[in-house]
Amino acid sequence: QVQLVESGGGLVQAGGSLRLSCAASGRTFSSYAMGWFRQAPGKEREFVAAISWSGGITYYADSVKGRFTISRDNAKNTVYLQMNSLKPEATAVYYCAAEWPGHIVVVTPYEYDYWGQGTQVTVSS
Repeated sequence: QVQLVESGGGLVQAGGSLRLSCAASGRTFSSYAMGWFRQAPGKEREFVAAISWSGGITYYADSVKGRFTISRDNAKNTVYLQMNSLKPEATAVYYCAAEWPGHIVVVTPYEYDYWGQGTQVTVSS
């Protein structure tokens, strides 16, 4: 069992930056791949970024590539999402998720085993 708690969301102007964190409970965090997803009102949940258990593999949605960076610290049981050059269309609830086995990364929500409660990100124009 893995419990996930996101933090770091908030209100930011377009062009600004935010860093989201996702703290995980459980001793097996390092065996999971981790992903970030987002869901805007009236839209489906969409993939943002994912990272393998070791951090050696990362993958990004085209819409965020070059502006967002996913990373993890297995000693702290935490995964991060650094978001730069934010655009208003990034406004959404952001969720972190854990997927096993962790040596590969996947982009479809149904393949993830555990989810956090989400954190709101609002980008004003």
